Amino acid sequence: MVSSDEHDLTRPEDGVSSGSTYPIDTEQAEELVRLMQQNCLAIEAVGGIFPEGLDLPEGGRVLDLACGPGGWVLEAAFQYPQVDFIGVDISQSMIEYARAQAQSRQLENARFLIMDVMKPLSFPEATFDAINGRLLSSFMLPAAWPELLKECRRLLKPGGVLCLTDTEGPLTTSEATERFFALSFQALKRAGQSFSPDGRHIGITPQLAPLLRQAGFERVRLSASAIDWSSETPAHYSFFKDVMVLLEVSQPFLIQMGLATKEELRQLAQQALAEMQADDFRGLAVAVNAWGHKPDAENENK
Repeated sequence: MVSSDEHDLTRPEDGVSSGSTYPIDTEQAEELVRLMQQNCLAIEAVGGIFPEGLDLPEGGRVLDLACGPGGWVLEAAFQYPQVDFIGVDISQSMIEYARAQAQSRQLENARFLIMDVMKPLSFPEATFDAINGRLLSSFMLPAAWPELLKECRRLLKPGGVLCLTDTEGPLTTSEATERFFALSFQALKRAGQSFSPDGRHIGITPQLAPLLRQAGFERVRLSASAIDWSSETPAHYSFFKDVMVLLEVSQPFLIQMGLATKEELRQLAQQALAEMQADDFRGLAVAVNAWGHKPDAENENK
């Protein structure tokens, strides 16, 4: 759907940095598969492409920040064939995979570009009707949030919406799983990638709405959604697989941050896997959505 004369949106490699603050090696096939599965879980948790009450304009254009392997863009492009979707990510392998998926599914309204969202993005002002950002806390530095939201406001058309979705991690009855996520939160704190004052959480969810307001967005709203992934539920196996892979691929980061040895993490993973498969296991995943609108032209000029 993007016309051929809009070549300013097809310069993927301009100004891209090779550095990444994502704590997991994105070149691992296991992580790519996990992120695709996680996307399905995230859409289910939110209840759709956007939270209820947010509609995409027909003929509009939507940007997905740090799109990874492109799952959200691919699903959105399928559901909204009259809307153009562009995903950007710092990982070349993720973008290549997303492009291949879009081609194989013949989704002409899904495009993918290599860009670092913690730097100015190579799009003209007022390009997008909506911008989506999911689980950005997995790599964002707290000090980088204001600049990113400022950039989003620049890229949005007047009245356009920025939607952010994030979580503080799951709640479970598994002692080992809880211990693993506690180590993960402490690692993010040590790496300077946490809003939490003590590293017991990520600390992002109470920051979402204030960050939007501070960036000048109006009509800021919050909603929350939850998925029960206890042992007897349909969601259990999908979440179990996600955590199972996460237990493996995140170990180098935890070791690098000096929080555990390889053997300690191996034993912890074995215990967590056993506890998550127990008949009395209980798990809950909670997602918080925050969205706000760029002021219309009249309000911005006041």
